[in-house]
Amino acid sequence: MSGLTFDVLATDGAARRGRLHTAHGTVETPAFMPVGTAATVKAMRPESVAETGAEIILGNTYHLMLRPGAERVAELGGLHRFMNWPGPILTDSGGFQVMSLSGLRKMTERGVTFQSHIDGSKHELTPERSMDIQRLLDADVTMAFDECTPWPVSEADAATSMRLSMRWAERSRAAFVERPGYGLFGINQGSVYGDLRAESAERLAAIGFDGYAVGGLAVGEGQEAMFQALDGVVPRLPADRPRYLMGVGKPADIVGAVARGIDMFDCVLPTRSGRTGQAFTRRAVVNVKNARHAADPRPLEEGCRCPACCSYSRAYLHHLIRAGEILGAMLLTWHNLVHYQDLMAGLRSAIAEGRLPDFVAGFQAEQARGDIELP
Repeated sequence: MSGLTFDVLATDGAARRGRLHTAHGTVETPAFMPVGTAATVKAMRPESVAETGAEIILGNTYHLMLRPGAERVAELGGLHRFMNWPGPILTDSGGFQVMSLSGLRKMTERGVTFQSHIDGSKHELTPERSMDIQRLLDADVTMAFDECTPWPVSEADAATSMRLSMRWAERSRAAFVERPGYGLFGINQGSVYGDLRAESAERLAAIGFDGYAVGGLAVGEGQEAMFQALDGVVPRLPADRPRYLMGVGKPADIVGAVARGIDMFDCVLPTRSGRTGQAFTRRAVVNVKNARHAADPRPLEEGCRCPACCSYSRAYLHHLIRAGEILGAMLLTWHNLVHYQDLMAGLRSAIAEGRLPDFVAGFQAEQARGDIELP
């Protein structure tokens, strides 16, 4: 029996306020997981990531198996010690990266053989090997190995892909080593096809997992199709287990998915945007590179608690980004992660207090206003 447990503390419509207990600490949900693909959240110290309010981060099986290698990470005390992150870690199984390597991989019932994007060396990833790697990394939450169905895709191809993932899910469950405080999540697939999503949910529930992810969305199908898929599948997932929407997303995507009963999220958007000069604020996404900010002495966002807003002007941030200075990427990444964590804290409070509809309406009204006016 796994020691990974989940408590639903409050509900507001389909939305849930919960608490996930893991071997390395507790996660308040709804939660956003910053992406630390290669054992680092880019441009951030682990201590700084924690200061944003993040309680759990994501690592990646594919990247870490190639460099520095799962066995080496294990020899050095596991991923928590290796990267100096004492809190919970969820590891992606590698399925999404394997999908993106279509020109370098061969997929069979057994698993996937592929060439490294780093040096061309050949590797094999199977459900059993993925479970082994994630155990060596010491992930609190292990993800079942799956094929992330690409988009666009026909219903027939989506069905073939989903059923392969379900067979791999059974093998992942069989290979997973139970330990107190550790758990395995299954991944629902089926693209935008409701019947396939329902079949996948039924099969995953029959296998039995500690949590259930929804994969294969936010890959180009659009927000309306994503929400329609969630409307169909979320009620079919076990209500006493956490639900994780993989790779999502923009703040509006997260707010809509929380209202539909999703508990956990991850996305590279806040960190990647920070490195390219984009900042998320309550009112808009701001392109700091734009000339309108060059002489603006005001903070990026009034009232924000991050260092970028507390200590620096838009003009200075604009200068850093335009000059290609590393500090610009660091400050904007920090700001974006604070924005995401504050959004999650607001959602948690709204659900607990039974005022989520008002929170969502306020969020949408602020977004509609756009960025602050020129001085």
